Amino acid sequence: MHEGEADKLRPMTATGTGEVQEKEKVLLAEIIQKVNTLFEGELSDDDKLIYINHVLKGKLLESEILVQQAANNTKEQFSNSPDLANELMNAIMDAFAAHSSMSKQALDSEKVRHGLRDILLGPANLYEALRSRGESQVTV
Repeated sequence: MHEGEADKLRPMTATGTGEVQEKEKVLLAEIIQKVNTLFEGELSDDDKLIYINHVLKGKLLESEILVQQAANNTKEQFSNSPDLANELMNAIMDAFAAHSSMSKQALDSEKVRHGLRDILLGPANLYEALRSRGESQVTV
């Protein structure tokens, strides 16, 4: 290597070549398949994944009771916990209240809609994500 030259990247080896991403895709596909049998209507796969994987799971992860029970029980014992059933119901109600409240505010206020647009086009990178999807569809 000559002075001033940067180190060259080494070729990727079998370790770290996307195996984790493939496992995640398989899990997401499994979630979609199972959720499809639960819900009716025009819901996109993204809607279903967000509801299960982010909204409900996120609320359940906040439960100290469930954290303790998961740490101290087998998965089978945990799945039969009345606290899990109660916390799931609470998470569903909290999600409904939060999303319906936010949706109502957005529908009732042009200021909120403009703010949402600014967030989506700013830090949420909506435009870039849409362009990326469009480019991938063109090249396919």
